[in-house]
Amino acid sequence: MQSLAGESVVVIGAGIGGLSTACYLADAEADVHVIEKNEQLGGRASRLEAEGFTFDMGPSWYLMPDVFERFFGHFDRTPTDYYDLTHLDPHYRIFFKDGDEVDITPDLERTKDLFETYEAGAGEALERYLEKSKENYEVGMEHFVYEDRERLRDYLDLDVARQARGLSLLGSMQGHVEKYFDHPKLQQIMQYTLVFLGGSPRNTPALYNLMSHVDFNLGVWYPENGLGGVIDGIADVGSELGVTYDTDRPATAIKGREGAFLVETPDEPLRADLVVSNADYAHTEQELLTPERRGYDADYWESRTYAPSAFLLYMGVEGDVPELAHHTLVLPTDWEEHFEQIFDDPAWPDDPAYYLCVPSKTDDTVAPEGHSNLFVLVPIAAGLEDTPELRESYRDLVLSDIADHTGTDLRDRIVYEKSFCVEDFADRYNSYAGTALGMAHTLRQTSLFRPPHRSKAVDGLYFTGSYTTPGIGVPMCLISGELTAEKVFEDHG
Repeated sequence: MQSLAGESVVVIGAGIGGLSTACYLADAEADVHVIEKNEQLGGRASRLEAEGFTFDMGPSWYLMPDVFERFFGHFDRTPTDYYDLTHLDPHYRIFFKDGDEVDITPDLERTKDLFETYEAGAGEALERYLEKSKENYEVGMEHFVYEDRERLRDYLDLDVARQARGLSLLGSMQGHVEKYFDHPKLQQIMQYTLVFLGGSPRNTPALYNLMSHVDFNLGVWYPENGLGGVIDGIADVGSELGVTYDTDRPATAIKGREGAFLVETPDEPLRADLVVSNADYAHTEQELLTPERRGYDADYWESRTYAPSAFLLYMGVEGDVPELAHHTLVLPTDWEEHFEQIFDDPAWPDDPAYYLCVPSKTDDTVAPEGHSNLFVLVPIAAGLEDTPELRESYRDLVLSDIADHTGTDLRDRIVYEKSFCVEDFADRYNSYAGTALGMAHTLRQTSLFRPPHRSKAVDGLYFTGSYTTPGIGVPMCLISGELTAEKVFEDHG
């Protein structure tokens, strides 16, 4: 095992990437101190607790269980040492706005039969699609996700070429899916996971068809106490390894150099040999570092394609919501316009595609008896104008849309409500343009085209989280922590 005995590390930001990195470094005997600007650990995976309701404020899908098993296994633990898992059935429900409704269940044969009702031969096409998706997942994870190929020359060898042969590396998800399915609804079912990557069918590389293996084959799960319970588990591992956590303590500047860093905070400054930032990459460079210590200038950040922000309503509701599943998607039959209003001509979507989460369907601890815990998430463009008047108007549109297309009228049953939108993402998470996720996974922003784990300008400063490889999503950020720690080990282990 690599040893960092005697090295002190300050980790800025207690999101998934920061918590993960802290565990790996502490396991190597470093003295690790995590500071977090907000009142709790978790970053975007924060909890909101109010009036007997507990909401996961950000991520709410537990996907890729193998990644969590790998993380805990590195420390001779298992996820079930910290939380139990429930396999959801259905995985999710979809309401199409033409009145059609489908459930995607763990039973693949049932799903193949469902696909056949839309298009002759679609069941067999699904089987072939998932075979390709599984191949992409297994090869991609082993050779291109867990291995950080950060330079072009890392791809220019025979072994990489052999592993990459047959992978769907180029082209868009839209083009890839069209090779298997003609029916637009089937295409939408295969592409909805792009929302987790912050992209659209036309700007996300075809490689990400691997997400269908995640969805259909690995399954959709609910962890005990929600994603907040996962955060608790990861933080507990860190505590057991000796990590110190400090909430309500933002970093205001990173000064000094390798071996003699000074992380300024509103309290006394923290000294460290090394620094890892899990704060928003652009915020770290533009706000915490002086110009000569930045790897990228303001023009770089302005030129990036960002994943969407989101309009969120957290609601405590009287009674049950039988029409909805734990995870429910509501999709226009043509969602092109919604994606155009996110990436091409930013505006509040006129006919939104959105997601509803009702964890009280599975977990009776997240809502008072006789009530439901529910939130709605509408992906919207980062950087949109966000005012109380716009939120109120859009709230009315969304609640009406839910009533019209799912048969669930919430408007007279809401006993608790809180909105969260562009300005909140920017304020709470120092998020560039209020993006909910970071940099989108376009072809020009995937793999070696994402910002590196090592600072380009300051020795001893490292980055982790969704801006780095492998990218967006809870499992990816967990892996990002491992990759960042590997860079530290290479330099100092």
